[in-house]
Amino acid sequence: MSFFSKLKNKITGQTEAVTEKFRDGLAKTRQSFAGKLNNLVKRYRKVDEDFFFFEELEDILIGADVGVETVMKLVERLKDEARTRNIKETEQLKEVIAEVLAGFLIKKEEEAALNINPDGPTIILVVGVNGAGKTTTIGKLAGKFKEEGKDVLLAAADTFRAGAIEQLEVWGKRTGVDVIKHQEGSDPAAVVYDALVAARSRKVDVLICDTAGRLQNKVNLMKELEKIKRVISREYPGAPHEVLLVLDATTGQNALNQARDFGRATDVTGIVLTKLDGTAKGGIVLAIRSELNIPVKLVGLGEGLHDLQVFDADAFVYGLFSGMFHDGEDEENVPEKHDKK
Repeated sequence: MSFFSKLKNKITGQTEAVTEKFRDGLAKTRQSFAGKLNNLVKRYRKVDEDFFFFEELEDILIGADVGVETVMKLVERLKDEARTRNIKETEQLKEVIAEVLAGFLIKKEEEAALNINPDGPTIILVVGVNGAGKTTTIGKLAGKFKEEGKDVLLAAADTFRAGAIEQLEVWGKRTGVDVIKHQEGSDPAAVVYDALVAARSRKVDVLICDTAGRLQNKVNLMKELEKIKRVISREYPGAPHEVLLVLDATTGQNALNQARDFGRATDVTGIVLTKLDGTAKGGIVLAIRSELNIPVKLVGLGEGLHDLQVFDADAFVYGLFSGMFHDGEDEENVPEKHDKK
C-alpha cells in the first residue's frame, strides 16, 4: 500500500469535520504547490542524472515558504530515497515527497497537545507581535476550553495597544468568560498578578494571559515578557504551563524570525499559526518545525470560533497533497508529457 493510501486510511478514523477543515484551510497552498509539482512531474518524466528535477523542486518549496535551510535538508533526503529505492519515474517521486515532508513534520504525535495542569489552574501565556491574531486566538481558545466544561479566566495584560483591552472584553462576553483588567497603560505584570490571585480564589481551570505585542523597542518588549513570566513562576512554581507564540502564516519568513526572537525571551513551548487559510505559503509550518524544533500546536483555518484547530500533522499532509494522486482534482492545466534530459 502506498504512503498516501496509508495516510488516508489513518485519518479516516478521525472526525470528517477536522479532515475537511485542514483540506479547506490549505486550499490556497495546495492549489499553488500541487499545481507546480504536477507541472514539474509532467515536464520531467524521468529522474535525470543531473537532478534538474530537484533543482526546480527546490524553487517550488522555497516559493511555498518552506525555508532555504529546510529545503536543502528535504531535497537531499529525497535524492537519497530516490537512489535507495531506485526510482526512475518522477511520478513515483510524488509519494516519496509526501512521505519525506510528513517525516519532517511528525516528531511525536502527542506533541501538539496542550500541556494541562491536573493539580490546579493551567496557566497559558500568549505572546506575539501586534496584528498576528493574538487576541482573537485567545478568545477562540477560551471558547474551546469553555465548551469542554472548563472554568476559564482571561488576563488583559496587553495594556499598551489602544483598544486591546476592549477587544479582549468583547471575546470574553462572546464566550462567557470573565476578564481581569486594569487601565490602559498600566503595568502588565500587575494585571497578571491580579489575575493569578483571582484564578486561585475562584478555583478556575484555565487562566489565559494576553501580552503586549510591541513596546518602544524589541528589548523593552522582551524584558516585559520576562517580568511577567517571573511573576507567574513565583506565584505558581512550574508555570506557565504553556507559552504560545502566535504567528501570522501570511508573513512567511518574518514569522520564523519572530519565533527566534520570542523563543530567546520566553521559552516558547508551542506555536499558534494563524491565517493559514489565507496564504499560498503554508510551507512555513515545515520551516518552523524543522529549523526551530518548536511544535505547532494550533492553527487558524478560518474566521469562525471553531476554526482554531489543534494541529494534526497527518491531516496537514493529507490536506496539502489531497487530489495529487488521482487525475483531475486540484491540478492545473499542464503541458503534454515529454522526456527532458
